[in-house]
Amino acid sequence: MAEANSCVLSIAGFDPCGGAGILADIKTFEANKVCGMGALSALTFQNDTTFENVTWIETDEILKQVSILKKRFAFSVIKIGLIKNLETLETIITDCRQSLPGCLIIWDPIVWASAGFQFHNYFERRQLFPVLENCLLITPNIEEVKFLAGINNPVEASQELAKYCNVLLKGGHNKEEPGVDYLFMQNKIEKIFPTEIEVFPKHGSGCVLSSAIASNLVAGNDLITSCHNAKNYVEHFLSSNQTLLGTHYVH
Repeated sequence: MAEANSCVLSIAGFDPCGGAGILADIKTFEANKVCGMGALSALTFQNDTTFENVTWIETDEILKQVSILKKRFAFSVIKIGLIKNLETLETIITDCRQSLPGCLIIWDPIVWASAGFQFHNYFERRQLFPVLENCLLITPNIEEVKFLAGINNPVEASQELAKYCNVLLKGGHNKEEPGVDYLFMQNKIEKIFPTEIEVFPKHGSGCVLSSAIASNLVAGNDLITSCHNAKNYVEHFLSSNQTLLGTHYVH
């Protein structure tokens, strides 16, 4: 069995162009020198500019994928991306918590595809908050954090969600402080600044960021260090070329 501190699992959707979802996660894991594996949660029909449809993988089929991997490998960190609904998310997290005690869970709450397709219309917050209590971190952008908390101010929304788990508010849509991320913890806020390198928009950058954080945690870094290192990795990814599909590099 592989060492627990060397493996990370992504439970995410399949993007045929490889810019987002499970393929982007695996690329990020490997570039950050950790062993990455994946379980499929959805099959999407998209490229880097157009999203047509999604077919959801049933919850029991996701669990079967995870189960066969756990027979051979141990995971200290699990990153969850695109997911059908809160019921599926709760079931997966409960299963992972029971079978992998102590594993750290990161959820990247994808509500909209970058091409505009909306996956979720509403989350029942009485159901959402207990789920968040079993996560180490969520990584929403400004629109996603407002959607999750039901609060129109992104800072107030992040503070509300941070009562249940750590929240990394991504700064890609921050008009007042472009590119500045905020890590909200129960008793502390860590500001994560961009560097001066030139970056270009990329399809799947949120997936890459959350996977880079997961990779750093697997490597033994604390949460704050992991978020700073992941920010640096994503900036190099965004600067890799001027297309919507970035190039990963060995970190």
